[in-house]
Amino acid sequence: MPSKFKEALNSGKFVVTSEIGPPKGTNLEKMYHHIDLLKDKVDALNVTDHQSSVMRFPSIGGCLAIKERGGEPILQMTCRDRNRLALQAELLFAYTKEVRNVLCLTGDAVPVGDHKEAKGVFDLDSVQLLRAIRTLESGKDLGGNDLDGAVEFCAGAIVTPEANPIEPQLIKFEKKVEAGAEFFQTQAVYDLDKFARFMQFARQFPVKVLAGIVLLSSARMAKYMNENVPGIFVPQHLMDELANAPKGTALNKGIEIAGRMIAAIKKEGICDGVHIMAIGREEVVPDILQTAGIS
Repeated sequence: MPSKFKEALNSGKFVVTSEIGPPKGTNLEKMYHHIDLLKDKVDALNVTDHQSSVMRFPSIGGCLAIKERGGEPILQMTCRDRNRLALQAELLFAYTKEVRNVLCLTGDAVPVGDHKEAKGVFDLDSVQLLRAIRTLESGKDLGGNDLDGAVEFCAGAIVTPEANPIEPQLIKFEKKVEAGAEFFQTQAVYDLDKFARFMQFARQFPVKVLAGIVLLSSARMAKYMNENVPGIFVPQHLMDELANAPKGTALNKGIEIAGRMIAAIKKEGICDGVHIMAIGREEVVPDILQTAGIS
């Protein structure tokens, strides 16, 4: 039986997903609050997997919390921390708990995080993880052994449409499609003309693409992203908008910019939906949706 998220992707509607950042610890109240706030406003909620290589409560734990509270989870799985045995085992566990959507990621490098002495695993990469999911679905594990009970997932991956040069991303995109990706959530996009050109390429393939919308909370944040996050380019006119916002209103301006972009993407039919990343400010996602005319 297809997941609710897969049904939404195949329905032709404008799909909206967002993200939950698990806590660094066992106090889950804030995570629960964000789940309850968003579960009925979006089609699915990603749970990040030690984002930026920072140790946190696990993605699978957050996904189970979303299920328990009546939402639709997307399990993020990075290859940085687990070998193929652990990855396959977690997929089996997720399936038995009715978590049926997976976003496959290679994972950020260990040195950018808070456990610099940790050893990165990277036994598989995101393309190989997609293939592993399809292998498990066939009733076999990666060792060629029979499974007593197979799985069925809606599996996706990421792409960076504003990377420069773009050609390596196009090659990776095609490889991920061939490996079994059904949907893509993009890294942040801010230049809709450039994104539309990427979508001309993406439309050759039978996959759904959700544009990544990262909330800009200040001009300082935008500048930091331009200087430190590969593949993300905030145009100068947006930086100027944020910089010129009256004191104390930069976040509201960021909400306005995000809502405006979502509305334009939907109106122009550029892609199949959006993935909203508020990065610690999940409580304003409803405001972004309201600004975009989606509620």
